[in-house]
Amino acid sequence: MFRGVAKLTLDGKGRLGIPAKYRDLLAVQCEGRLIVTADPSQCLLVYPLPEWEPIEKKLVALSSFNPQSRSLQRLLVGNATDVELDSAGRILVAPPLRDFAGLGKDVVLVGQGNKFELWDAARWDEQMNAALAFRDGGMPPELEGFSL
Repeated sequence: MFRGVAKLTLDGKGRLGIPAKYRDLLAVQCEGRLIVTADPSQCLLVYPLPEWEPIEKKLVALSSFNPQSRSLQRLLVGNATDVELDSAGRILVAPPLRDFAGLGKDVVLVGQGNKFELWDAARWDEQMNAALAFRDGGMPPELEGFSL
């Protein structure tokens, strides 16, 4: 289970150090093999390979004649990149994916249960400010009656 926010730095080669608290879990869960892909929110998704495979299977099974399904296939499957943790616990984020998500030097890795989201730090701050808008109404219907 991945949860929490980690403020990190991409090095000059586009390598990202995965926080130590996740490395052992990733070594056991997927032998350090991950998938990095694009997300419609213009962040990147980072999945352990076993978590990604059923999603990819479902995406590939969608009709290629449906324009929305085809677009989602292109975005998620077309951008999916295999990466492995190196001996220093880093992954290499490919330049096209860095460009897609507008990643600069300062990034944020956000645990989302079975995966991570990788955001440019400034875009993440924008997302958090937008999330605070729920205080002023605009709660999605599926959250009616939800309590913390």
